[in-house]
Amino acid sequence: MKSTGYKAYLQPAFLICAAILAAAGGSMSVAIRRFGVYLEKEPLPLRKSLDLLGSGGLGAYVALSKERIVSEDILRELGTEDYIQWLLEDTEASADSPVRKCLLFITYYGLPDRVPHVPEECYSGVGYQRLSSDGVSFEVKQEGRVRHIGGRYVIFSGVESGVWGAETTFPVIYIFRVNGEYAGTREGTRLILGKGILHKHSYFCKIEWKFFNSVFGRTIYPNKADAIAASERLLATILPILESEHWPEWPSPSEE
Repeated sequence: MKSTGYKAYLQPAFLICAAILAAAGGSMSVAIRRFGVYLEKEPLPLRKSLDLLGSGGLGAYVALSKERIVSEDILRELGTEDYIQWLLEDTEASADSPVRKCLLFITYYGLPDRVPHVPEECYSGVGYQRLSSDGVSFEVKQEGRVRHIGGRYVIFSGVESGVWGAETTFPVIYIFRVNGEYAGTREGTRLILGKGILHKHSYFCKIEWKFFNSVFGRTIYPNKADAIAASERLLATILPILESEHWPEWPSPSEE
């Protein structure tokens, strides 16, 4: 008996589907050539290393320490070597203020081919419990104008190390800078990256921070209102420096 399997490939439905797929593939190639669509991006380096942030001064903020990641596994998981992990002190805050100190963690990806890391996953992965994650808006004052920048405010709970091992809650806050724009969520970051198909390059940077202080041997953390006010003060200091000295200038597609 003769095989009839090949006849399935001659059915009208299959031929129509094949023609549509071929046309779609051809159309995509034409679109890429004609309109300059870039499905694969080229690396876009920083203008200046993040290690030099505030080389001309950070106002009232002083860097108490500048830590580097020594674990190759953690660095590989982080996915970039363009980062800083600094402990800052606000010298104008009172000695017992819960926003006196700030752990600042900035990571830059000049070839964003991965899902952005977010504290909701990173802190949970090392044993902290996420209690809430809310959107917030920061009013950042700069040169006589106010910019509204969205961010994320996440509350975690955990047990502090030390003799007493007391359980505590603390906030972690973050924003993204993506292709010349700000985003307050990972989803927002993806949307901005998705808009850049006409650009040869693409990048994103996550700015993450946590306020705290040590008073009489006990770590204290700010409430939400104090944390947001301190965040606006911090962002008003570091964002102009990052924008003018470190992050790439975002060109129009015709300028690339």
